[in-house]
Amino acid sequence: MTILEIAILASLAVFIGWLGRGRKLALLASSALALYWLQPDQEPVNLMFWLPTLTLIVAALSWMITANDESRSWKENRGAAIVLLGVIVLVDLNRFFQFEWIFAVETPRFQWVALVILFVAGVVFVITRLGKFNRLTLIVAIILLIGLLALIKTPSAVAWLFEAVANLRGKEAPGQSAVAWLGFSYVAFRLLHTLFDRLAGRLPSVPLAEYVNYVIFFPAITAGPIDRLERFVSSLDAPLRLDAEGWVDAGQRIFSGLFKKFVLADGLAWIALSETFVRDAQSSGWLWMLLYAYSLRIYFDFSGYTDIAIGLGRLLGIRLPENFDAPYLKPTLTQFWNSWHITLTQWFRSYFFNPLTRAMRSSHKPVATWVMILFSQLATMALIGLWHGVTINFVLWGLWHGCGLFIQNRWSELMRTRLSVQAMAPSTQKIFRFAGIFLTFNFVSLGWLFFALPSLESVWSAALKLAGVL
Repeated sequence: MTILEIAILASLAVFIGWLGRGRKLALLASSALALYWLQPDQEPVNLMFWLPTLTLIVAALSWMITANDESRSWKENRGAAIVLLGVIVLVDLNRFFQFEWIFAVETPRFQWVALVILFVAGVVFVITRLGKFNRLTLIVAIILLIGLLALIKTPSAVAWLFEAVANLRGKEAPGQSAVAWLGFSYVAFRLLHTLFDRLAGRLPSVPLAEYVNYVIFFPAITAGPIDRLERFVSSLDAPLRLDAEGWVDAGQRIFSGLFKKFVLADGLAWIALSETFVRDAQSSGWLWMLLYAYSLRIYFDFSGYTDIAIGLGRLLGIRLPENFDAPYLKPTLTQFWNSWHITLTQWFRSYFFNPLTRAMRSSHKPVATWVMILFSQLATMALIGLWHGVTINFVLWGLWHGCGLFIQNRWSELMRTRLSVQAMAPSTQKIFRFAGIFLTFNFVSLGWLFFALPSLESVWSAALKLAGVL
């Protein structure tokens, strides 16, 4: 997002927060429009329309199969349905309005959009007639959603899909292997959270407006955090007052985020590690500085956007969960992951790590503790890596952290009865803490090699140069 876009969204947030009646529908319309407005430019240009439209359709269908009969009544949800339909039609009509500075003017022909709307309406009608949904429906929905997320995260699959569509249309393939689908990684995990909790029978049933507002809430659509439905809805129903304290709170978070993103992160981008810098670096010390610059840049960029999201949410009266807590000042890797992208870590802990360890503990064939810890740490961190993209670099990044967490766990267990930090003098404790922060920061920074560099060859070359071998 640009500073101008953030300023417009902040003004919109203040206006919606000021509204009384109709506030939820105004927020829904604004979030849906922002979904189209913030969608990155890409070819073919029609994707700028179809991808946000698909987000709205998937969110609405997910609501249909997670809500109970009472929450699905037409009378209660017609306002939200009309708003969503109206936004889709309004954006498509931009081919006639020609407001190119707002959105692409090459939107699909209206008859194609009408056909899709009629098809979705038919699916909704069938779902409504089905009434209650069984576990199989929810499981199929979860598999389809994970499959869709994996598809757009896999470069080779995206390239194949573009080529197949181009062949069908009799046109030349665009030759791209990535699709820019605004916020879908976060959208998918919010939807999966509701599907998993519905499967477990612990999801509250909410109206369409509240559900879709939760999924596409415009302050958090680009970079999270990943909230929980029940917490978000309770905040939506009882918004915080925007009094003097609220203005200060929101202003501090937004300006802090702007400073982190546009001053610190964008400034560090000039010297942050890249493939070119690895090739041209003449000394190990200089390469370490470039790597540290990358570590700080990625933190300030991500946490800056989170601050902006939390500030915008506060203007709307909604307090979003924190996503960062000074992660580079933590003395252990476990504490780092409790402070870095907190909501993503909690999501994986709730829906993968804890169920996996419970299943292994209750297995008829006992598994050694260290095997259970190793497997669960590696599997969880590999999946977190894959969430960023289905590439070997992201898998290795996840395994790097999985190995680090396992080694730290075993070391802590070994030292638990041999070394008591609490019994040490305060000065000694400070030395241990500083050493822990230093080791953790450097371990995490080395892991960023898999993020910053495009190939394993360049990662290996950078590692050798950092070690002073090359």
